[in-house]
Amino acid sequence: MYNNYKNLGLVLLVLALVQLPLTVSAAPKPTATPADAQLLEDIPPPPIGNDDADEPQITIIKKKGETIEEYRINGQLYMMKITPSHGVPYYLHKEDQDGSWINTGPTPPMSIPKWTIFRF
Repeated sequence: MYNNYKNLGLVLLVLALVQLPLTVSAAPKPTATPADAQLLEDIPPPPIGNDDADEPQITIIKKKGETIEEYRINGQLYMMKITPSHGVPYYLHKEDQDGSWINTGPTPPMSIPKWTIFRF
C-alpha cells in the first residue's frame, strides 16, 4: 500500500512540473503605451472629519471600582458595557426604541416577545 502512495506522489510531482511552464507562458504580456496617452488628473483624498455615522461615540465612566462604557450613535444611547472590579463584564443594550435594557452578560435572562395583538 505504501508503494501506491509513493507512486501517487510521483505522479502529482510530474503533473505539477508539466503544468508550471504552461502557467508561466499563459501570463499576460504587457502592452506598449500609445503615443497619444495622457495622464489623468490627480484625485484629492477624502476629507478627514469626525462625522462618521457608522462609528459610535464611546464615553467611559469610572466609579466605585467599576467601569461603564456608554455607546451612542447620533446622540442616542443604545448599549452599555459594565466591567465590575471583580467579575466578568456584561452588556446592557436596548431591545428597541421604546424598550427596556436587556442584559447579555454571562447569564442572560430569557427574552420575552413583545407583539402587539390588538390595538383599540
